[in-house]
Parts: sequence; structure tokens; C-alpha cells
Amino acid sequence: MMTDDLPYRRVGDAKRGGIVCVADHASNFVPDDVELGISPDLLEKHIAYDIGTDGIADRMGRRHGIGAHIATVSRLVCDLHRIEDAPGIVPTESDGHLIAGNIGANIEARLERFYRPYHAAMAEWLDEADPELIVALHSFTPKLESKIEDRPWEVALLYNQDDSAARHAIRLFGEEGLTVGDNQPYSGKQLNATMDRHAEAKGRKYLTIEIRQDLIGTRAEQARWAALVTDVSNRVALALKGES
Repeated sequence: MMTDDLPYRRVGDAKRGGIVCVADHASNFVPDDVELGISPDLLEKHIAYDIGTDGIADRMGRRHGIGAHIATVSRLVCDLHRIEDAPGIVPTESDGHLIAGNIGANIEARLERFYRPYHAAMAEWLDEADPELIVALHSFTPKLESKIEDRPWEVALLYNQDDSAARHAIRLFGEEGLTVGDNQPYSGKQLNATMDRHAEAKGRKYLTIEIRQDLIGTRAEQARWAALVTDVSNRVALALKGES
């Protein structure tokens, strides 16, 4: 739910020079004045949000000292993890489901209400924090409804040009006995909008982490992954310091 009409919420303190977390797809909230024209049960599916990420990011902020900037509006309303002129920034279809209410929607109004405040606030927050590492947290469905594909990875790292942090994280998650994807189930070279803008363009190190949703559906699972992501992130930050 949006508080004070803001498309984001903050949890924990962003320690200057430390690690921070951002979660672009954490919420399935749809404001009352936005009509998507879909069955309400679709808001509980992966097309509406990255299941499990809100709980993980929240716990990282509250229990692990990693301040978090967390989206509070569904990507079906406005996809905050896209560039402004991307065709799907206000999606009319997702994984085979028609989002009829978005056909002919006022995209500029959605950008002005949700997208631009979210990213402007993130930019200011990151400038103040000057983080050593940004953790961009996402999750992926084990199976798309519209495609037949194998998604065996339990966790994955995405990146565009700068894979320096991702390389360490891929190794560290692998050492935990996990099946780790490298730019899977999709490539950060095609979709890395938030980190392209707030990390790579600023010379900041980052991890874009994708966790499979069937592993993070409960609070206990989210707590476990919050601890694991925090541990891996801290070890990546140390490794990067050793290289500098």
C-alpha cells in the first residue's frame, strides 16, 4: 500500500559508504482510482509483483542494517524497472494475460505520479548514502504460463556492462550449494534499467539478484534469504575492496 501517496517506502538507515537495497517490483498494490480490468486473483501472481521480495528487503532493512528503498505500487500500474519510453512501462499484456484497463491509459500521468517520484527519490537517497554496493532485489516465477521452459536456477545474478560484483556473488552462492544463473532467466544486457541508471551510469558497484519464487513464499524462507543475501553482499563488498 502507498503511504502519503508515495510510490516507495524506506526501511532502515542507509549507512554512508555501506550497502543498500532497492526493490522495484516488491508490491502488488493498485490504487483505487486505477482500473486494470483484470481478475483480482491475478494480483497474487508473478505478473503483478516479484513475490517474496518485499519481505526480504524489509527484513534486510530492519534486521541486517541494509537500508532499503522499496516500491509500493504494482508493475501492472507502472513498471518502475524500465526506461521511460519502454513499450511495457504501462503493460497491456503480461505472460499471456490482457491488461485491458491499460489500453489507452495516460502513460504520461502514470510516469509523473509513480515512476518519476520513485526514481528521483532513489537518486537523492543514493547520492546521500554514497553506497559501496547496491543490491537490486528481484524474484522470478519457476514457470511462465505462456512459455515452456526449464528454470532450474534457485538464484541468479544479472548485469549489463559491469559484472565485477556479480562474478563474486555467483561464486559465493554456488559455494552455498545453490544452482546459480548467470544472466538468467533473462539477460541484464537487455533489462537492467534501474541499475543502468543509478549504478552503472554513476560508477557504482551493484548486484542484481533474482531468487526463484517457490523458495521465498513464507516469512521463514524470506528471513533465511535475507540473511543469506546480506552475508553474500557483505562478502562481495569485501572482495571488491581487496581489488581496489
